[in-house]
Amino acid sequence: MPRANRTYLPGLIWHITHRCHDRRFLLQHSPQKQAWKKWLMESKKRYGLTVLDYTITDNHIHLLAFDGDKESVIAPSMQLTEGQTAQRYNFVNKRVGAFWSDRYHATAVETGTHLLKCLCYIDLNMVRAGAVNHPREWAWGGYCEIQGTRQRYRLVDSDILARLVGAENPEDLQRIHRRMIDEQLSDGGLKRDDCWTSSVAVGSSEFVRSVHERLNERIAANCTTDEGKVMSLVKEPGTPYLASKESRVSNLYRWVLGDAPF
Repeated sequence: MPRANRTYLPGLIWHITHRCHDRRFLLQHSPQKQAWKKWLMESKKRYGLTVLDYTITDNHIHLLAFDGDKESVIAPSMQLTEGQTAQRYNFVNKRVGAFWSDRYHATAVETGTHLLKCLCYIDLNMVRAGAVNHPREWAWGGYCEIQGTRQRYRLVDSDILARLVGAENPEDLQRIHRRMIDEQLSDGGLKRDDCWTSSVAVGSSEFVRSVHERLNERIAANCTTDEGKVMSLVKEPGTPYLASKESRVSNLYRWVLGDAPF
């Protein structure tokens, strides 16, 4: 099985996705989901990880995270959260073997409009899967935390998220976020878009090219050793959603490297 794409640069927002081994439903029951949340909270305390959104499904996770320009945040946070979740499951079930499928995949996401679009994509995951009719009905996601209806054991840093999307404050973020979700639900905009789970970077052409340049030497080395991997800058068709419809622009780009892990 090909290894999942995983690249890292400090100071960026990362959409992280990871499936359970062999796509098995190892996160199906509440204790496993709760364990993942518990250790993600611990990662926030230990390493200063900023959580912007998340969704825990029965066989994979989505995590939208920001490292605050710190070098050692994402990798140790994922190692702690996923390692402890796997150890607990194997211990309780008297099991040995892999819990997670290979390495997690990380996609760099630009702030502003692109971050909002990624946020909605994550929140609508279980609606696309047919498990719920609205994100607020899924207990294992960040929608209710962003909307302020869940106050205890919060993982999402709403103040930082509001700043990164360009909202005036968390209340303004709630309004924009709620409107975008409702519009996608009413318009039937629930189609899975693998640009959020298979790309190295998603954003404007300037952002994608900047990430490309910063990672150029590392990626070039990978391309010489991993046969069949090809870099490309792809302009996405259509017009991205903006909070202000008067300022719509066609500037959504993605940078793809190799095969998608999902």
